[in-house]
Amino acid sequence: MDQYDSQQTNDYMQPEDDWDRDLLLDPAWEKQQRKTFTAWCNSHLRKAGTQIENIEEDFRDGLKLMLLLEVISGERLAKPERGKMRVHKISNVNKALDFIASKGVKLVSIGAEEIVDGNAKMTLGMIWTIILRFAIQDISVEETSAKEGLLLWCQRKTAPYKNVNIQNFHISWKDGLGFCALIHRHRPELIDYGKLRKDDPLTNLNTAFDVAEKYLDIPKMLDAEDIVGTSRPDEKAIMTYVSSFYHAFSGAQKAETAANRICKVLAVNQENEQLMEDYEKLASDLLEWIRRTIPWLENRAPENTMQAMQQKLEDFRDYRRLHKPPKVQEKCQLEINFNTLQTKLRLSNRPAFMPSEGKMVSDINNAWGGLEQAEKGYEEWLLNEIRRLERLDHLAEKFRQKASIHESWTDGKETMLQQKDFETATLYEIKALLKKHEAFESDLAAHQDRVEQIAAIAQELNELDYYDSPSVNARCQKICDQWDNLGALTQKRRESLERTEKLLETIDQLYLEYAKRAAPFNNWMEGAMEDLQDTFIVHTIEEIQGLTTAHEQFKATLPDADKERQAILGIHNEVSKIVQTYHVNMAGTNPYTTINPQEINGKWDHVRQLVPRRDQALMEEHARQQQNERLRKQFGAQANIIGPWIQTKMEEIGRISIEMHGTLEDQLNHLRQYEKSIVNYKPKIDQLEGDHQQIQEALIFDNKHTNYTMEHIRVGWEQLLTTIARTINEVENQILTRDAKGISQEQMNEFRASFNHFDRKKTGMMDSEDFRACLISMGYNMGEAEFARIMSIVDSNRMEVVTFQAFIDFMSRETADTDTADQVMASFKILAGDKNYITVDELRRELPPDQAEYCIARMAPYTGPDSVPGALDYMSFSTALYGESDL
Repeated sequence: MDQYDSQQTNDYMQPEDDWDRDLLLDPAWEKQQRKTFTAWCNSHLRKAGTQIENIEEDFRDGLKLMLLLEVISGERLAKPERGKMRVHKISNVNKALDFIASKGVKLVSIGAEEIVDGNAKMTLGMIWTIILRFAIQDISVEETSAKEGLLLWCQRKTAPYKNVNIQNFHISWKDGLGFCALIHRHRPELIDYGKLRKDDPLTNLNTAFDVAEKYLDIPKMLDAEDIVGTSRPDEKAIMTYVSSFYHAFSGAQKAETAANRICKVLAVNQENEQLMEDYEKLASDLLEWIRRTIPWLENRAPENTMQAMQQKLEDFRDYRRLHKPPKVQEKCQLEINFNTLQTKLRLSNRPAFMPSEGKMVSDINNAWGGLEQAEKGYEEWLLNEIRRLERLDHLAEKFRQKASIHESWTDGKETMLQQKDFETATLYEIKALLKKHEAFESDLAAHQDRVEQIAAIAQELNELDYYDSPSVNARCQKICDQWDNLGALTQKRRESLERTEKLLETIDQLYLEYAKRAAPFNNWMEGAMEDLQDTFIVHTIEEIQGLTTAHEQFKATLPDADKERQAILGIHNEVSKIVQTYHVNMAGTNPYTTINPQEINGKWDHVRQLVPRRDQALMEEHARQQQNERLRKQFGAQANIIGPWIQTKMEEIGRISIEMHGTLEDQLNHLRQYEKSIVNYKPKIDQLEGDHQQIQEALIFDNKHTNYTMEHIRVGWEQLLTTIARTINEVENQILTRDAKGISQEQMNEFRASFNHFDRKKTGMMDSEDFRACLISMGYNMGEAEFARIMSIVDSNRMEVVTFQAFIDFMSRETADTDTADQVMASFKILAGDKNYITVDELRRELPPDQAEYCIARMAPYTGPDSVPGALDYMSFSTALYGESDL
């Protein structure tokens, strides 16, 4: 052993060198040391979830050797080589030996080649050097250290016990009472010391070793027979075993400091988990609102009345004005909370937060896009339905007017045509009946257009899906059937009169002329009255001007019509004069027509009354269209200013986010002032909303004075607010990262310059290829797997882009210190000691009640080894606090 002991080992073990050289001839030393050193290594390696079976074989590649040194030192070693060639193994062992040497240990005659070759002597010597440095050297008792300190500690602890006299680390321990005394001194409930006998060393040793393994987490490093069966047990094996007892019983005073460190980490974890719960709830509420709203917007069930559709339009305005804006704010706040949480997790070396399935920011954006698409289609449908119902109401009213006029005209016509009065009439009466019938046929022909118009309107109502189409169709069918019957009856009566005409000789030409002129004039008056009472719908100044022009043209024909009326009345007056002059018995009636002068005068007076009413209606509509045109111009003027202003601000924000100058605080102040100026513009948006509402209430559907709609302005305004809020949040997160990582302003400027250089599209984000080029320019040499790993860090949402915040987080993480994680895990070791686990009772004893219970609940899925129920081992503790990431 002399050839591989460190210089420090030689200093306090020099008196036994002669014995050690003699012992080299006896293989018993190797067996004891192999067993003890293997158990000691495994007691530490199991903290990393592994162990060794053969001490000289399992350390040959250097991987478990480096892992052992990391576990017992709490420090990181250089990254090991993963190759299986000899040169890789020698490199790993050299890294381990260099680390040992860096701790002030002088290695003698121990080389990496011997360890790689499986030299048992050199391997055991190297392990003994490690044990001395990390398990024995730091022992200090009453100004003595290392071996002497450990020996003095044993003497002090066993002094009160009879038959125990510890003078060395070999024969003083053969009877087993020394081991039992150490256990009884610290844990008297584990051993009944009074029943032990000095002359039964096997029982004593087995009792101590079994109790230590079961209750103190000290692995069994030797068999009782190994100690009893040799005249002098191996000193190094006994020292190693005894040092485990020392460390098991001497760490209580460090527990308080360790508990405080764990409390701090637990508090951070609790805060982050609360943020995660808040995100999940806010995301769930927003998605649920979207889920409830989209079916309402997608409902296309038409209404039968204009009033019902107007109510739907009012409900939609309330949704736009009252319900949607708060949800826009919630969506923006959700993105800000998500980015802040991810930043805090990265600063705590915690895995990125992955929301529940379907609650990613991208999922919410997709759902929001579906909402806005449904919203756009719903508004368009509402306006189309209002136009359709407006058209239907107009057509239905027109149908009722024309049908009523026609039904009034046809009333009694069938009965008149079926009369047999010509059978007993005089010659003059027959001729009169014939002429009257000719006038009726003329009137019938004049009403043909009205019947065709009624049928056409009914057809259009059917095509537009009018809700009361069945009654319209029934009334139209009745009119058409009656019209066909009138035609047949008219033809039949004519045939009868023509047969009788041959028997008749004369007819009163004057009455006949009156009838022929009165009938078309009466029809003209009825048409004029119908036109003057006809309703109209216009949407532009030009349309109302066209109606006004047509009305003026009609008024210009009134003098000629009045002359015709005077002429017809003159014929009637001439008939009266003849009857009066020649005393003709005509019974005061015209046998050729039912139209009398009073009826003509009455209808003429009615026409004269309807003309000024029509003038007033046209004037009112003209004024309304002038007001509508004013509203169009007013809205267009404001929209043509606000629309380009929003576009300009969006472009300015894009430039600011890429070309920021000065410190981050200056940039943040500048952006907040910029945000304030944008918010101050809100009254103009509200004013435009008011103008838009007036336009909708006036049922104005188009505007030639602008290409901007209110929907364009709303979407642009919402995007502007979201963009400035997101940019401010990015700068705040950059300040948080800078302060947490200690990044200087010059480094931030360099990061921004590199990012802007490779942001070729100038979108404020690099795609994956630009990011790869950036890393290569900075000296990274990586394959696809390594690049994919880096992308998983900077693009946790898998958007295939890298933001500037993610870029600086990655660059700062590359140089980040891992002291926090190392200190927390070192605190675990202090609380756990060499037993490598923490029990539930220890957590409740060392931590405040609330954080202890939180820690126990947090670590429940990882609870420790089967032999110690309710305990948490090293690796489970690491996974519970930090997830799967490397500490």
